[in-house]
Amino acid sequence: MSALWPVGALLLCVLLSSIPPVLAAGAEGPRVFLWDGTVLQANRQRLREGDKGLELALARLEQDARESLEAGPFSVVNKKPTPPSGDKHDYMSQAPYFWENPDSTNGLPYVRRDGERNPEIQRISDHRAMDQMANAVETLALAYYFKRDEVYADKAAQLLRAWFFDPATRMNPNLQYAQAVLGVNDGRGIGLIESRALTQVVDAVGLLAGSKAWTEADQQKLQGWFELFLGWMRRSKNGRDEAAAKNNHGTYYDVQAASYALFLGKPELATEIVLTAREKRIAVQIGPDGRQPLELVRTRAWGYSVGNLSGLMSLATLGERMGVDLWDYQTADGRSIRKALDYLAPFCLGEQKWPHQQIGGWPPQMLYPLLRQAAVKFKEEKYQEWAGKVPAMEEGDRGNLLRSGK
Repeated sequence: MSALWPVGALLLCVLLSSIPPVLAAGAEGPRVFLWDGTVLQANRQRLREGDKGLELALARLEQDARESLEAGPFSVVNKKPTPPSGDKHDYMSQAPYFWENPDSTNGLPYVRRDGERNPEIQRISDHRAMDQMANAVETLALAYYFKRDEVYADKAAQLLRAWFFDPATRMNPNLQYAQAVLGVNDGRGIGLIESRALTQVVDAVGLLAGSKAWTEADQQKLQGWFELFLGWMRRSKNGRDEAAAKNNHGTYYDVQAASYALFLGKPELATEIVLTAREKRIAVQIGPDGRQPLELVRTRAWGYSVGNLSGLMSLATLGERMGVDLWDYQTADGRSIRKALDYLAPFCLGEQKWPHQQIGGWPPQMLYPLLRQAAVKFKEEKYQEWAGKVPAMEEGDRGNLLRSGK
């Protein structure tokens, strides 16, 4: 079980007593957590009023949604290998950075080559299928929300039922056999990072509210699945190992756990996770100068630094739902989300050369979305200037439907 980090019990009680209700569908928009429901609602109204600025983005979204009508169904039972449990319904994957041992006759145990993805992992389809399912459901749910065309909701509902609770195709609510290292183990806590796409699912389901295709019974079944999955995350050895991870894995464990807790109507648990992230994540992962040492030691240091910061900003977004401010949180010696962004921005903008390892190319565009988000969250002029230096989103980018037009 997860334990509270140093937050006084009295302080926690005071904070919990002041939590606003979890966002529900209605006047404030759809019940979403990583997206902003009021922004989605406002943009839908803008489209109804003929806002030309969003029409191209909607047209591109509809095109993607029509393609998604032909997608799937996706399922963990379609993989060729069978998990050690003997149950195809168990999720399974192989560690991406482990390769055959050149010093043994049978290649075992596999050895780590950080940042080098072993193409063998493609023989197990579960991770790919999960991401494809989540992306298709998100696309279809957005199309339904903005167009109110039941054909999109119906397809999204089909994909959700197939993945989560149809008896023949459902996934068991655990990742016990994720990211196995051949010759070493059948799965690791690290594998939990592969389920981060499910945070897209719990947001997308909020957009299906009111559709004929997604019933209250469906909603209850899906909540039941996530109740079991979140319980497994918190109680299993693999889940506890991932919760204790100090780097990006710990961050994305928190993003998932907090998102699922909100989806399940457990704001107290979500608040505990986000409050704890101040000392457990920000204070541990970010140096006073903004460096993220645990990510900089990786062979893809840029990618992991940006990725972890993105996770921390997602936690800050979730914190907003409960009145907990991670955006402006800062330790006594200056560690903060803002400081981490300040460290990375000059490299993205070409003002400095990246001094750390980054095999496989160095993509500055990874930071663009975070710079645009910072321009909204932080009021200092430099963030507006930085956002102005990166290419604007294309008019057809669906991201325009997700952000404020103010």
